[in-house]
Amino acid sequence: MSLSLSEEQRMVAEGVRAFVEAELQPHEALVEKLDNVPDELFREIQKKAIAAGYYAINMPLEHGGGGLGQSLRCVAEIEFGRTSRALHVICNRPAPILKACVGDQIETYLKPVITGERWECFALTEPGAGSDARQIATRAVKNGDDYVVNGEKMFITMAMRADFIILFAVTGVDETPKGPQKRITAFLVDKDTPGITVSPIDVVGNRGMKSCMISFQDVRVPARNILGEEGGGFAIAKNWIFSGRVMLAANCIGVAERAMGIAARYANTRVAFGHKIGHFQGTSFKLADMAMEIHASRLMVLDAAAKMEAGVITQREASQVNLYGSEMAGRVTDNALQILGGLGVTKEMPLERFWRDVRVERIWEGTSEIHRDIIARDVLREFPA
Repeated sequence: MSLSLSEEQRMVAEGVRAFVEAELQPHEALVEKLDNVPDELFREIQKKAIAAGYYAINMPLEHGGGGLGQSLRCVAEIEFGRTSRALHVICNRPAPILKACVGDQIETYLKPVITGERWECFALTEPGAGSDARQIATRAVKNGDDYVVNGEKMFITMAMRADFIILFAVTGVDETPKGPQKRITAFLVDKDTPGITVSPIDVVGNRGMKSCMISFQDVRVPARNILGEEGGGFAIAKNWIFSGRVMLAANCIGVAERAMGIAARYANTRVAFGHKIGHFQGTSFKLADMAMEIHASRLMVLDAAAKMEAGVITQREASQVNLYGSEMAGRVTDNALQILGGLGVTKEMPLERFWRDVRVERIWEGTSEIHRDIIARDVLREFPA
């Protein structure tokens, strides 16, 4: 199977890159300084993204989305990765789990997200439930035609801007052959519902794209707002999890390529001991490693995208792509910063921001340790004693 880009993929990549360079990158310094995207700028970028056809590219055509398959979306995500998440997230790629909307949910939640009228956030992680999502403690208790929700969610991206929350909560306990197991249900919860409090969390990277704490205190949610089936939250989230892991790796390729470009141009101009520093192996070998690892990540991402489209991707493959891509971005940005030396850690250069921003890639969408565990378990099953 060839992993070379098709003509359609090249057109998507070139178009998104041009949009990112013209409409997003010029605002990076402002967003970094303010740790916020001003409302006027947010709406301006959103409007331009919609007009250019780069908004909700992963959503169904029949509901007004871009309808891109996984392979086309991957090449778009690589290009979006060339700017800060606070800016490229404005070109919203809504959580694919929203495709499970039915009936009135389509008009109330799905379509308005696709058109840019509403914004969603994905609330799964809790103070005591990160990698081990089964430890979710937020509860939703049936009360008449409603569920009453109590609990907390943590590190929820863009919750400050969201109009509604895709909430995962415990609605009961099932007896299984492996013992009692929490029944996890997904809900669509309007953020202005009484009892909801959203508070920003100050983190080290991705300035302008807020992570938040969400508190639920006796929040009443209509039973009709269940997404999918009661107890089926994790089942419908599986597709989103695999896609999210691969797209994370795609974003990492974009930022890594940009970092490598900055480092290579500097190595071609900076002179030390009478030579351009790119002529020294201490520098040139770093660039060689960057190029090799970026290329390997790109091939892994394109392979995973093709397998997602064919419906044959495995959990192990998704973890391998995520793990390699996220750690690759960490190594590339670190080495790029090293090539620039003291200049690399100054605020005048974007490398220190790239370096800070990519650190979280090894944590969200599954930590590196979780992915290694998934991969290792599969390898051990493949080669039994």
